[in-house]
Amino acid sequence: MTGKTEFGQVRQLVSNPKSATRRGLPLWKRLLDLILVLATAPFWLVFVVAIAIWIKVVSPGSIFFFQERLGYRGRRFMIFKFRTMEVNAETRSHEEHLQHLINSDCPMTKLDASGDRRIIFGGRLLRATGLDELPQLFNVLRGEMSLIGPRPCTPQEYLHYKPWQAERLNAFPGLTGYWQVNGKNKTTFSEMIEMDIHYARNLSPSLDLLIIFKTFPAILQQLTESKLPVPDQKISVQPITRKAA
Repeated sequence: MTGKTEFGQVRQLVSNPKSATRRGLPLWKRLLDLILVLATAPFWLVFVVAIAIWIKVVSPGSIFFFQERLGYRGRRFMIFKFRTMEVNAETRSHEEHLQHLINSDCPMTKLDASGDRRIIFGGRLLRATGLDELPQLFNVLRGEMSLIGPRPCTPQEYLHYKPWQAERLNAFPGLTGYWQVNGKNKTTFSEMIEMDIHYARNLSPSLDLLIIFKTFPAILQQLTESKLPVPDQKISVQPITRKAA
């Protein structure tokens, strides 16, 4: 079955009525995104400019990295990120690492957690803090993403999904989300999917605000754990009722 056919079936696979509205981004969510992004623009734009200058100084080449992702109900879009790797860095090792995480019961650790020579100077800090994803605020303004939601997967990643896992595409992708503030790198791929589906089925203004308030402490914890060894820890996830394949 070709990739095109797989993506064409996304709308059928994510038709669970318990998940987010079929009409697209709820009005309250769009308004919350626009208000927060525009109100904080003077603050985050300073970081965007400073990081852009830094990348240009330490690594010749493009400042930004563009990659095709799947958004709400499988809609394709180009995600914006700061480039944190050397230009033309090989990606096969990352793809193999992701496939290993999908097929195993291992925590969702990043490949560069144990050292990666492809990372530019200062790039690891940008990735650990999530600052490399600041340009995705423009994706939010364009209506392709929301501030809160599951991380958008690549078309290649989606090809490894089981039918029930596609329900996570029932929510608009976001910069931060339920998974990010509830364990993230301590959880397995399946646990991440279940958390994203839980979010899609329980979408509400109060849940989004709770995730926003928990994001900064989660980032600080991740920064601490990136320097110190962290023992394995299993996260308790509410069971998800899975649709038949």
